[in-house]
Formats: sequence, structure tokens, C-alpha cells
Amino acid sequence: MLGILPEESTSFVGRNWELFRLDRALARDRLVTLVGTGGVGKSRLALRAAREAQALFPDGVAWADLSPLHGDRLLLSTVSDACDLADHTPRMPVDALCEWLAGKRLLLVLDSCEHLVDACRELVADLLTAVADLTVLVTSREPLGMEGERLIEVEPLPPGGPDALDLFTQRVAAASSAAQSPETETETETETETGTGTGTRTRTGTGATTGAEAGARSADAQQAAAAIQICRRLEGIPLALELAAAQAGRTTIEEIAERLGSRFDVLATPGPGVRPQRHRTMRTAIGWSHELCAPLERLLWARLTVFRGDFDLESARAVCSGGPLGADAVDALLGRLVAVSVVTVVAGGDGIRYRMLDTIREYGHLWLRALHEEAALAERHADHFLRFAQDADAGWLSADQTRWYRRIAEADTDLCTALDHLLATSPERALRLVGLVGFFWSCCGHLHEARGYLEQALAAHPSDGADRTRALWALGITLTLQGEYEDAQRVGEQCTRAAWREGDTDELLAATYLTGLIALLTGRPVAAHLVTEHGLGAAPGEPFDSASRLRCHLVQVFALTGLGRLHEAQERALWLRAGCVERGEFWSRAYLDYQLALIDLFSGNPLDAAAHARSMLESKRGLGDSFGIALGLDVLAAAIAAAGDGELAGLVYGTGQSFWHTVGHPQRGTPDLRAVREECERTARAKAGDEAYESAYQWGLTADPAVALSAALGARCGSARGGLGT
Repeated sequence: MLGILPEESTSFVGRNWELFRLDRALARDRLVTLVGTGGVGKSRLALRAAREAQALFPDGVAWADLSPLHGDRLLLSTVSDACDLADHTPRMPVDALCEWLAGKRLLLVLDSCEHLVDACRELVADLLTAVADLTVLVTSREPLGMEGERLIEVEPLPPGGPDALDLFTQRVAAASSAAQSPETETETETETETGTGTGTRTRTGTGATTGAEAGARSADAQQAAAAIQICRRLEGIPLALELAAAQAGRTTIEEIAERLGSRFDVLATPGPGVRPQRHRTMRTAIGWSHELCAPLERLLWARLTVFRGDFDLESARAVCSGGPLGADAVDALLGRLVAVSVVTVVAGGDGIRYRMLDTIREYGHLWLRALHEEAALAERHADHFLRFAQDADAGWLSADQTRWYRRIAEADTDLCTALDHLLATSPERALRLVGLVGFFWSCCGHLHEARGYLEQALAAHPSDGADRTRALWALGITLTLQGEYEDAQRVGEQCTRAAWREGDTDELLAATYLTGLIALLTGRPVAAHLVTEHGLGAAPGEPFDSASRLRCHLVQVFALTGLGRLHEAQERALWLRAGCVERGEFWSRAYLDYQLALIDLFSGNPLDAAAHARSMLESKRGLGDSFGIALGLDVLAAAIAAAGDGELAGLVYGTGQSFWHTVGHPQRGTPDLRAVREECERTARAKAGDEAYESAYQWGLTADPAVALSAALGARCGSARGGLGT
């Protein structure tokens, strides 16, 4: 099943009629578009509807958030990621996506399309034409304008109705609770039943009404009236209500109503050429929240708009501090912006990350421009992510390796934003940046993204130098993984010549690794061994002196296995693996486990082979490398089949095939493994019987890939049925 839906961090209020209409539309129409002004709640409505409609779509729901995209360059890669496709082929990305989705019955949600309407219209037309059972749900401030598009306009909550009041009071209660210390709570208080939910409480008892109780009821009535006034002033627009409610941590409901009313009175007679009333209401609510912020909070708000995607505290400090805003002050100021709903907290792989909604970012960016800081912030943003990439590259051969893979993945949108800026302003630094992240991207399946930026940066900065040589190497790796071996060989030769010309040992070893890798993948282990032997001989040193040197040793292990020198390959692999374990390095260790699994398989030790294959798969799962997972599942299945468990082998073969599909390739690994794999598959069928084998295979092929991978890793020989029930 495809896709992971975002978590709903707050309660969902009302919208029963809209959900009913949307549920019917998703059951009958192939393209449904929710249209409405910014902040009206289109995304929340789409998320709730998608969650409730999952039963209609046996292949799952894929959610693509397009709001961080600046231009359509990353549109296809974003949608492909949402659909769990990490295409490794040189095909047009849209063709790969259509092929991947063909035969699937799923719901694709494209959230926040208003800034990419033309590109989304073209993509949706291609997908709906090629994928017969696809349904697309779009959220946008304007329709795509396509034939057969079912439009559902999302209105604000009725300002005088219970839903707007319920939303506002729930958010007020949350804001008040966050601002209130535990010591102020009393055990004998219960929620009042005025319906405001503002956190106002009244004591319960059986005695006569006291003056204090009467006063409390009067205060409750005043708060209820103020809450109703706010809902009407803000026309029931959910985001506006949330921003107003967030101020409850700083002031009272009555003061919120009074201040908000004063601001609307000032703007009651708008000038010519203004936008529709709801847009003005939303802008006014955001502007009012902006006015209530302290000067440094406003400054941070404006500067944070430079981030297109999620960001962490470290990045916020590095990019947004300066002038009156010290780095040490960013923490507290960011916390206050979270408290007033200007910034939201999202989960991250390595801790807390933050996000700003598009509507709020747009407003803050206007202030950034008014402060004349737009260019300076873009430059600081690019500098930060260049340093970030340099740190990631330096940490590759360390215990932080997997952490850097996660951080590169989380920062993908902003790395691309930095690259776009540098391509326009400083091509040399753009070349350096993409050369540093290109290998990370390629290993995580972002091959089209890596290739596009590498080719553009190399064309923009043709001058020789270390940055160009590094970028050529990264491009060669990308082309190799896409199966474009002739082009990769040509780029590898350029890389080798440049390395010799510059006299850089590490660049020479990097070029040697690339040439050896191409030789391995084209079935020439002799050539792979010779080229790496020559490269390492010309630059003596220890395997762990650099990442490039270690990769050359890895190619040698592969080549020795391919040459049938199994004992020699095993000794070297075990030695290198011990060094990887000592340093906490996983990428090379995973491929050494793969080789050890092959060696044990060729040597008649299937249980040991399975153990090494599982170790490889754990490493590759941590790195998010679908290509490596597919390789590991192939050898694990072969080992299990050789051990005599045909049904479990079928499950693992099926799971492996599903991962090969996600990278767009038929099974492709060490060429010498093909005959062994085919023989083991025949053995597995014979052991299990065709019916049991096929049932297990189909489960592995069609189950959620993450679930199937966990089953393959957790099961042991003789336990396939237990895995099938996972």
C-alpha cells in the first residue's frame, strides 16, 4: 500500500456536509478539486477525507505536499516520492511514474497546487490518461481547469454557527493550557457549559448561588459574546480563527475581540483594486497577529520565510541571526512564534523540526522584502546549506553516516532552493554544493534530481578545478546507477584525466572507484580488479584513510568474488567489515555483508549467507536505499531457498520484486548471481509446491513494502506462514 498520510496535530471540527460531498465525489469522479481562499481549511479537509476514503483505494493513498516547491522543477520527484517510486532509469520521469502506477487503484492527493496550476494540469492529464484506476484529489486556490474536474468550493465555517465557535474555543483552550502553569489549576473546578470552551471554569456545589458564582456566570457570558464576535469578524475562516485563538496565551478573549475589532474598523473602507473580502479578512487577521508580535519576533518571522521546507533550530540560528537578532535569542523567539501559531512543529528524524504555512510565509516574505533583506537572506541561506553539505561529506566515513543521510533527505527542498539561488548568482559554489550532495542523492534514489542539477551546474561553470572534478564523479555515479554505462564511462574518463592533471590523490581514487563500478555492473570483474589494483597501487595508504579509498577496496572485494577467488574475497571483506563496525560506518559495511552473503551462498553455507543478507538489509533500510534493499532481498531469497524453505523464499522473492519495481528496473545485481537466483527459485518452487510458493510470492509482491520487508527480516526458515500473517 502506497503513501503515508500526514499526522493531524489538532482536532478536526465540523465540515460534515463537505465530507459527505467529498466522499461521494471520490467514489464517482477521477479528478476532484477543493478550491477556496488561503487559510480556509482545504488541506485539513482533504486530509480527513483521504483518511476516511482509504477503504475505497486498495493500493493506498499518496499525499504530495506541493507548498514548499518554488517552480515546477521538483514537481515530478515530489509526486514520485509520495508514490514510493525512486526511479533509477534514464526514462522521462512522467513515463516512469505512469508505468509505476499502472494497474494500481489509489488516491493521489496534490496539496497546494495554486502556484503550479499549469504544471499540475499537464501532470494530472498524463496520469489520468495512462492510469485507468487512478483518482486525483487536488487542493488549490483556483481550479486546474480540466474537463471532468469536479469542483467543490470550500467555504469558511458559518461565522454565527457552532462549528466556528467550537474551533475557536478549542484552540483558545489549548493556548490557555499551554500558557498556564500547573500550579494555577484547582482540583474542584470543572468545565463550564456555556459552550465557549475557553477554559473558564465554575465551581460545583449544592448551596445557594453566591455573588462570586453570579459574577463568574457574568464573566462567562461576556467571554462567550466576545468569542462569537471574533468568529463573525473573522468570517469563520479557520486559519484566522486559529491565529486569534493563539493570542489567548497572552491576553483575554475580550481584549482579543476589542483589538481585532479596532483593526477591522480601520480597514472598513478599502481602497480601489483590493482583493475579495475573504482574502482581506485573512490578511487582516495575519497582520493583526504580526502587530501583536514583539519587534524581534516580527524580524524572525520575516527571515524564516527564506526556508521553503521544514527547518531545524540549528538552521534557523545560522540563517536568521544577525544585527539586533542574536543567535542565542532565536530559540526563545521561535518558541513564541510557535505559541501564536505562526510556526508549527513537525516531527523530524533527528528531533524537532518547524514549518510555516504558505499563507503566513507569504505575509512574512512581504516584510522581508520591505526590510530589503531578501537578497541577503537568500545568500545566507545558500551559505548555510553549502556548509551543511560540506559537514555531511566530511561525516560520511563516521558513526554519523546514517544521520547525515536522514538530514540530507529532510533538507532536500532547501538544498534545491540554495542550488537554484547559487546557479543564478554563483555557479562555482553551485557546482561545489551539488558535487557534495550528489552522491547522497544518488544513493537515496533521487537520480533525476541529482543528474539535472549536476548537468546544469557543470554547464554553468565549465572551468577546471576540484569542484568540477567532484561534480563529474557524482554525475558518473548517477549515470551508472541509471544504467547509462557508455555515458558514465565517458564521464569517468574525463574525471580520471582531471584528477591526473590536478595531482589530487583522492580525486584519482574516486575516478578509479567509478571506473571499477562500471566494469562490475557490465560483467567485467577482471577489468574492475585491474583498475582498482592500479589506482590503489599508485596512491598507497590504509583503506579507511578516505571514503574514496574505502570504495576502491570494496570494488576489489566484488571483483574477487566475481573471479571465483572466494577465500581471498572473504578474508578481505571480513577485515574491511570489522573496520566499518569499529567506525560505525554502514554504507560500505552493507555491501561487504552482501558480498559475504554471496560468498557463503557460493560456498554452500546458506544459513550464514542469510545472516549476512539480513545484516545488509538492516543497514540499507537505515539509509533509505531502495536499490540496495532490492539487491539484499535477492540474495536473502536465494539463501533461504538453498536452505530448503521454499515458501519463505517465495515471500522474500516477491518482496524483492516489489522493491525492484520501485527503482524502475528488472532484477539487476551482480551478473554472476543470475544463474544462482534462477536455480534457487526453481528449488524453492519444488520444495514448497507451486500453489504455496505462488501465494507467498504474491503476498510479498503486493503487501506494503515496509511491512513485507519487516516480515522478510524477522522470519526464519520454516516460518513463512508466520511472516504472512504479520
